[in-house]
Amino acid sequence: MSPITLTALILFAVTYVLMMAFQKIRPYVAVGSAVLFVALGIIAALKPDLFGAGFFALGDGRYTYGVIAALREIDWNVMMMIAGTMGTVYLFIESKMPQLMSDVLVSKMPNVKWVVVMLSLFAGVVSAFVDNVATVLMIAPVALAFCKKLKISPVPAIICIAISSNLQGAATLVGDTTSILLAKAAQLDFSDFFVDNGHIGMFFVVEAGAVVAALLIYVMFRNEKAPIDHSSRTKVEDKFPTVLLAGTVLMLIAVSFIPYKEAAAPGQIYKPAITNGLICMGFFAVGLIRELARKNYDVVKNAFREIDYYTIILLAGLFVVIGGIKSAGVIEVIGQTIAQCGGGSKFAVFSIIVWASVLFSAFIDNIPYTATMLAIVPTIAAGCGLEGESVKLLYYGLLCGATLGGNLTPIGASANIAGIGILRKEGYEVKSSTFMKYGVPFTLAAVITGYLMLWFIWG
Repeated sequence: MSPITLTALILFAVTYVLMMAFQKIRPYVAVGSAVLFVALGIIAALKPDLFGAGFFALGDGRYTYGVIAALREIDWNVMMMIAGTMGTVYLFIESKMPQLMSDVLVSKMPNVKWVVVMLSLFAGVVSAFVDNVATVLMIAPVALAFCKKLKISPVPAIICIAISSNLQGAATLVGDTTSILLAKAAQLDFSDFFVDNGHIGMFFVVEAGAVVAALLIYVMFRNEKAPIDHSSRTKVEDKFPTVLLAGTVLMLIAVSFIPYKEAAAPGQIYKPAITNGLICMGFFAVGLIRELARKNYDVVKNAFREIDYYTIILLAGLFVVIGGIKSAGVIEVIGQTIAQCGGGSKFAVFSIIVWASVLFSAFIDNIPYTATMLAIVPTIAAGCGLEGESVKLLYYGLLCGATLGGNLTPIGASANIAGIGILRKEGYEVKSSTFMKYGVPFTLAAVITGYLMLWFIWG
């Protein structure tokens, strides 16, 4: 291992340790680390022998990573997709349409058991198209309302809603940041999450896990048979945000049939790399213009405030950091090490990726973990002889483990933290053991189902 590779590996490890230790300032840690990687690249260009001859030397040349190279590593399509989708989702929530949908669903259920099961499934369906945290914020109040009427604890119901929303974020391209990252790395479009090159897509894998998990929830609440009286319904006066969100999804589906430049045949029409981002931002812009025309200035201000700049800045920094360790040869070292641990066996490496992802995502945010691992997967695949479409076994395994693993603990996913925060405001303190009573069996049921299905489909 060359000195610059070792230095980059240590810097990368320190970056992750600091992000885990100081979660509130993770974006600043990522950006600070990114600046250091770029600074090393500038030093390598200006003073190649500053730390001794050969310090910046790699197996196939020198470490070259400047400002322009770093900016190229940032995926602007991903950034625009996240910002645009979050903005449109805020307008959708403000219209109160999600609450009305929940009210209608609850009114059809005979007792508490079925309300919890169906609200959990409904949370999953919504989170396939809406951010997981937003989903919890929309549906949890409905669960709180009927629990107060029946004078029962809302803790189990809110936990189930949170873990269900976290599960189904991986079902579609726009369901979660990790899905957006995967789509970029594996060159997937919206339709590929349903049918990918003739194979069953991730959507059906996630849904199979959701069904098994729902059966588990049904068993857990089998004794909750108190009847439900839910006669009131939320009134929705503005349905335009619902049209915007549906339009975003439909347009993403439509353009998914147009290939990117890299996949287009000679002479075939292809779409720009930032197409999906432009679609998401475009529909959001339409919603903002309409609100401005109606002089709803507070709604416009709040829409911008609700965009998750924390995640966007974190990802920008991570993109640059990952580009830096890639240039320094760290990606190859980590990938080859994982491939060696699996002994070159496709099944062993697939299993390591899935279950290591479950373990890591139980304690650290799955966004930085997924962003890093997606860069490593091609090297791991090469180490065990996988190429072409076969590499998707590892990509999907990573998404399965990283997305579902966050349900093991109350700090493993933002949706879980949001759900516990809602309960805390209502005076309920949720212990880790209480959360894991529902989270652990739910996670194992969903992951094992997805793990087996992915191996059967792609293995």
